Amino acid sequence: MPATPAVPAGRRPTLADVAARAGVSTALVSIVMRGAKGAGAATRERVLEAAREIGYRPDARARLLRSHRSHLLGVQFGLQHPFHSDLLEGIYAAAEPAGYQVALSAVAAGRGEQRAVETLLADRCEALILLGPQAPAARLTELARQLPVVSVARRLRASVPGLEVVRTADDEGARQAVDHLVALGHRDIAHIDGGRAPGAADRRRGYRTAMNRHGLGEYIRVLPGGLTEEDGAAAARTLAAARPRPTAVLAFNDRCATGVLDVFLRSGVAVPGDVSVVGFDDSHLARLAHINLTTVGQDITRLAELAVGRAVARLESDDLESDETAVGDHVIAPHLVVRGTTAPPR
Repeated sequence: MPATPAVPAGRRPTLADVAARAGVSTALVSIVMRGAKGAGAATRERVLEAAREIGYRPDARARLLRSHRSHLLGVQFGLQHPFHSDLLEGIYAAAEPAGYQVALSAVAAGRGEQRAVETLLADRCEALILLGPQAPAARLTELARQLPVVSVARRLRASVPGLEVVRTADDEGARQAVDHLVALGHRDIAHIDGGRAPGAADRRRGYRTAMNRHGLGEYIRVLPGGLTEEDGAAAARTLAAARPRPTAVLAFNDRCATGVLDVFLRSGVAVPGDVSVVGFDDSHLARLAHINLTTVGQDITRLAELAVGRAVARLESDDLESDETAVGDHVIAPHLVVRGTTAPPR
């Protein structure tokens, strides 16, 4: 193989660099990289070897853009949500076999949902998968007019043409948690609310419904809470000082429950000896050995598969106009995961 200058440090190797290394034309290198006919076996191997030696990798995204398709699914997620991290693993696993790549855009303290979505649109994503979006319904409607949108883990009260909803039956999950605690013998069961977070209203309703069904309406206690450990900790400090103190707590999510566990530990409130604690999501946080949290599990694999599947179905539909009106609300059943933070009351 002819000696050629090395590719300058810091520059990505190009087709021309491969051609110079292999001693062939750039057009021939393009044929080999596309897997097209027109190159002999020996030449093809020489070109591929040259590409390996200089570290050339085909730009799959550029090739897709030239075909007027990006095959990109844009995913908006919350940077601080363990449940979203788990969902992302499932989305990657479902997207690649379907022939799609995933572009991520995070929502963080200094980066709102609008900026996250704008970045995905600028990347020419063909569809959006929004994890726990909190944007107004009007904004989601606007997006759904531009491209297929799948909202994950948020109920929408009104149908929006072009928008798919994939969610867990949050109210049923809260009912399962209360049923579990009542079966253990608990009556005084409090709920730490999720505020305006997606799913919070359904979980709150499920808690109230289950308490009333068990004849425990007089014990209903809903405390302000939220998505984070700090929200759970603030509510737990109120509960630790309460008299009488509830014997069980259903937290909005696993992060919130973790904050509850931390405050109870520091306050000398034994879990589950003095108070049983239940989270929601069954995120990887709940499965850590030193947390071992009883929680309501969401079927992450199914949620991710369905979200990707609905986005791809809309993109591949032969009748996009009629498909845009076929709005779907896809609800997945939750399941209780019993671990070490629940037990019969003393």
